[in-house]
Amino acid sequence: MADQLIRATAASDGIRAVGVITTRLTEEAKQRHKLSYVATAALGRTMAAGLLLASSLKQAESRVNIQIKGDGPLGRVLVDAGLDGTVRGYVENPDVELPPNEKGKLDVGGAVGRNGFVYVVRDEGYGYRYSSTVELISGEIGDDLTYYILNSDQTPSALVLGVFVDSEGVQAAGGILLQVLPKAATDEELVKTLESRIEGLSGFTPLLRQRQTLPDIFQHLLGDMDLKILPTTQLVRFDCSCSFERVLNALKMFGEAELRDMIAKDNGAEAKCEFCGEVYQANGDHLSKLIEELRSRTDSPNIRRRSILF
Repeated sequence: MADQLIRATAASDGIRAVGVITTRLTEEAKQRHKLSYVATAALGRTMAAGLLLASSLKQAESRVNIQIKGDGPLGRVLVDAGLDGTVRGYVENPDVELPPNEKGKLDVGGAVGRNGFVYVVRDEGYGYRYSSTVELISGEIGDDLTYYILNSDQTPSALVLGVFVDSEGVQAAGGILLQVLPKAATDEELVKTLESRIEGLSGFTPLLRQRQTLPDIFQHLLGDMDLKILPTTQLVRFDCSCSFERVLNALKMFGEAELRDMIAKDNGAEAKCEFCGEVYQANGDHLSKLIEELRSRTDSPNIRRRSILF
């Protein structure tokens, strides 16, 4: 089944539902970053959540940035997702592996840590960004981002995320987001019914592994609540905006003296994109051209060598 995102409504448009399948893009992230099992689960859950959160934005260029920083060995988890269906991300320590938790599942909470923060930045395409921060409550990603949604949107919500990975790779990944909109939020019976059905789920990836589609899952949860599945299916994919041109622009920040030092010592420079793992090589000729461009400016900067993030 292709990686995809679908939207639906229920309860006379009082419930908003979004579902996403991210199996292939999670496998791509696993391969690009050489992720362990638990790192694959943590990043995969966060990428699915990023796409679900971005799905409610309006402007075509809107994006959501999620950073999860706990006190566990995995370190920082960072994801960038867009309304256009693109997502990218990485973890700070991709080779961390832990024994299964008490339920026999991947110990994402232990890898992320139970103490720390979730940082979410929404770029809604209007020239400014909204940022929010909440404390981690479990490190399991889904619980933490549900807590974020409840605090930031003040909307009763349920976020179910999952990644199933084994020795043959990622077999299933994705998630669903259900929200009771303001027009129905005062209907306590509706909220209780929805909570009960979410609690009754065995998880998200078991349903995918049973070959259930997103419409099947929505039908199971909301089929008796005037369910309306929107006709548009959006394809989603792992995609990074890095490029060799952006690398060269970033290298200019080192200044003429540092670029000359790179030419003398290494006859070039290497830069790696943290988001996708792509490695770019700039040779001596490339750096010499950058020096010429810098010297043509009267305000050419000359700063100390530092890491590049693009």
